[in-house]
Amino acid sequence: MKKLLPCIACVLSLAFAQCTMVDPPRPVLPVPTADQLKWNEMERNAFIHFGLNTFTDQEWGYGSVPAATFNPTELDVNQWCQVIKEAGLKGIILTAKHHDGFCLWPSEYTEYSVKNSPWRNGKGDLVKELSDACRQHGLKFGVYLSPWDRNSAVYSTPEYITYFRNQLTELLTNYGDIFEVWFDGANGGTGYYGGADEKRSVDRKTYYDWPTTIALVRKLQPNALIFSDAGPDVRWCGNESGVGGKTNWSTLRRDEAWPGWPRYKELNPGHEDGNYWVPAEINTSVRPGWFYHKSEDHRVKSVSRLMDYFYESVGRNGTGLLNFPIDDRGLIHENDAANVIEWQKTISSDLAHNLLLEVDAIEASNVRGKARRFNAQKVNDQNAETYWASDDGVTSADLVFEFDEAITFNRFLVQEYITLGQRVKTFTVDILTQDNKWKEVASETTIGYKRILRLPDLTTRKIRFRVTGAKACPTISNVELFNAPQLITSPRVSRNKEGVVTITNDNTHLDLFYTLDGSEPDEASLRYEKPFVLNGKANVKVVAVDAVTKRKSDVVTAAFDISKSNWKVLHTDDKRCGNILDGNERTSWHQQHDKMPGDLVIDLGESVLVEGFRYLPDQGHRPKGIIFNFAFYTSPDGKLWSEQSSGEFSNIKNSPVWQKKVFAPVQARYIRLRALNTVADEKLVRYSEFDVITK
Repeated sequence: MKKLLPCIACVLSLAFAQCTMVDPPRPVLPVPTADQLKWNEMERNAFIHFGLNTFTDQEWGYGSVPAATFNPTELDVNQWCQVIKEAGLKGIILTAKHHDGFCLWPSEYTEYSVKNSPWRNGKGDLVKELSDACRQHGLKFGVYLSPWDRNSAVYSTPEYITYFRNQLTELLTNYGDIFEVWFDGANGGTGYYGGADEKRSVDRKTYYDWPTTIALVRKLQPNALIFSDAGPDVRWCGNESGVGGKTNWSTLRRDEAWPGWPRYKELNPGHEDGNYWVPAEINTSVRPGWFYHKSEDHRVKSVSRLMDYFYESVGRNGTGLLNFPIDDRGLIHENDAANVIEWQKTISSDLAHNLLLEVDAIEASNVRGKARRFNAQKVNDQNAETYWASDDGVTSADLVFEFDEAITFNRFLVQEYITLGQRVKTFTVDILTQDNKWKEVASETTIGYKRILRLPDLTTRKIRFRVTGAKACPTISNVELFNAPQLITSPRVSRNKEGVVTITNDNTHLDLFYTLDGSEPDEASLRYEKPFVLNGKANVKVVAVDAVTKRKSDVVTAAFDISKSNWKVLHTDDKRCGNILDGNERTSWHQQHDKMPGDLVIDLGESVLVEGFRYLPDQGHRPKGIIFNFAFYTSPDGKLWSEQSSGEFSNIKNSPVWQKKVFAPVQARYIRLRALNTVADEKLVRYSEFDVITK
């Protein structure tokens, strides 16, 4: 036996050498840059919208409001940073200039800035204050400079491009390192334009000469990533609802797109055959609007909705960008702060304990060259630089995780080693049942940087992860399993045309309590047993309570105006018109018009004191007939009409949420909403819901 030992040692040595000499897989192009990898690892960042719109209750200002209107009295950027950091976000992108052209820094190139406001006696520089605070709090800092400027007299001329780049140069040279530079596609339309008060159109594809602007950013901030519809480094996800694609390729045929690209729906899934690495940023606001509106204080996204956002952004190979509308004091509102901090606690609770750290065996159907450096255990070594890989040509392979005793899990997390490109097209998750058969519990597409699946509670001793299709051999760097606690979901409140209020919750075992007097509900409040009639104006506040654990949901507020029981849509025989008054946002009705404008006329059934209206556009998957420019009229008798409001529903194409307009109170029985045009210039208008605001 002793004589054989040297021979065995030689064999083992040779085998080890062969294993270590196995070449890694070749990259599947394109691949991310080092800065793009760091950006992915940030996972969640904050957006800040703050400016003149904050003080005028608008979303898109026209550029005509005096600079002196900007006057926050308690502005505290440290409060912003503290809230954002406690919410688990890693960077802040500031809207340094929105479409109205007002600058939050004392730009040398315009008088329309903080230098002509009462704030800090005209000596303030919000960009500097926030960039300094970010560094102090360990946060990255980025800037958004709107390419559109509704204040500039030279917008739409070549002179504006010089102006735009001069302002961009100020932002990229005076405020330290910038991690992301943000551009959008809102370009051209009506505006103040130095007093011209007109509509100006530009060719979104060519007007800005984007290649030259991109080169300027590269020169001034070589490590900054550039966001727009087309990147070049980070792309929009195609919506402002915070929903990333279940299929989400980090690759894009970038040369086809530009800011304002009409085929923006392709941005959600990306392009499987994309020739550039342009990962998706999934943006939304913590409130319905991007700027602060006091009327939305009770409409902050609930923790359960924010959890949906987390799993539909970070959990779908995206990076989240959550907007904070700073209020008119200059602070993140306490309602927003409370919910996002609880959101972070809930994420931490969901992903607190990786069950795979207790796994007893991991087996792979194929290991590249049978080399240890590519074996199945690499998905569980907590090292982002190692990975399991199969042999070249093997694009269907699986991992089996086996436990000594059955475990229960409801979250499945998987990551590719994207340094070598995004490869996986399709995959499944299976569990072994008690009768020793495999049962598929999930079938999905694409992984990328990170994919997290939310599953029902599943109990098993064996779990199988199967790559069922890939561009090349899979490279999986990490797999994790979690058993997240049940989320106490927020109640939903609705009222139909007859004034019947219904309260529901996804967790049917929870008790529901409500108030009608504006007070905070608790277990001593009215218990919801069945639908009830509520005809008058009221704020219904509801909380869900687990009777066993005493855990509570967010308090949900539903503000109802007068009942619609006597309302009637006029000038139509289509019975489906009642869909716009039924309190159900998932139903809709459309009017076809031979030509625009098109009118919606309603008889309120009685004379009331009207001071505004609310309009919810089509909420379908592919919405149509969304009103952009409007006029609103009232009448005491249906014959004599007076215009009360007109203008635009700003940003409604990208954010088709409830639109609210208010005006001086007027007595009326009949109302008319006139659609002057739609965002896609269609000859139809579709409504999901409509309401009036009464005094």
